[in-house]
Amino acid sequence: MTDAEILVAVEKIVEEEIRPALASHAGGATITKVEEGKVYVELQGGCRGCAGARMTMKDGIERLLKEKIPEVVEVVDATDHDA
Repeated sequence: MTDAEILVAVEKIVEEEIRPALASHAGGATITKVEEGKVYVELQGGCRGCAGARMTMKDGIERLLKEKIPEVVEVVDATDHDA
């Protein structure tokens, strides 16, 4: 699976499953890019700068994406948490 194909599959899961869950906490997520199976995610809203952001990224988003798309090797937090 190419990075472009991974991006399409990831966007579908983000739209259907991840964004609704984050929205319930006044947050959101945007996929900024996929390179060599690494998915770069920028958290938004209430998720930006949140103390639980790392847990959300690794235990939530990364776990779900790896489970559904085996070609995903890692999810990288591309968020500027200091902004």
